[in-house]
Amino acid sequence: MAITTEQIKQLRAATGAGILDCRKALEQAGGDYDKALEYLREKGLATAAKRADRQASEGVVELYSHGSGRVGVMVEVNCETDFVARSEAFRTFAHELALQIAAAAPKYIRESDIPAEELDEFVKNERLIARAGVQQEGQPESAAEEIVANRLEKYKDEACLLRQPYIRDEAISVENLLMQNIAAIGENIIIRRFVRWELGESSTES
Repeated sequence: MAITTEQIKQLRAATGAGILDCRKALEQAGGDYDKALEYLREKGLATAAKRADRQASEGVVELYSHGSGRVGVMVEVNCETDFVARSEAFRTFAHELALQIAAAAPKYIRESDIPAEELDEFVKNERLIARAGVQQEGQPESAAEEIVANRLEKYKDEACLLRQPYIRDEAISVENLLMQNIAAIGENIIIRRFVRWELGESSTES
């Protein structure tokens, strides 16, 4: 089938990929938008993985204030060159991260940042709750471990920025969004650290 300009625009807006890449993805997918989107995401992941070892020492510190000053966010995002650091695409991505942090209040950037003692304490508490629940319902104890495992994964999804669903498109994670931008911009991008303040609450820094 013929690929229309409108299809290419739609796919490009969703992924940030180039016009030729979007056309190729749509052709590969026979015009199916969802398949083309998945093709570009997989390509983006592969491209991003190749760039992951590159040094990224340029970038921007993005500041964002939300709710008439009730929530404030500062996030440092790094790239490889000053040219990219000044680009609209990179700064838009940094701003989107600040919005995400303001809205979803992550505690950490990635799963490996969570202290082991925090995970141990979480599992310990959830195991007590789950065991009491399955005993009351007459279920085997193995069911409790499955409940704990599911709750632990949910906790990580909420606590880790990269694991959170992207607030503008919950079909993808923030990590997917990062990989898409690495592929589209053409440089390694690192979310270095962030701080989130909310009136009446202590700050969270990663």
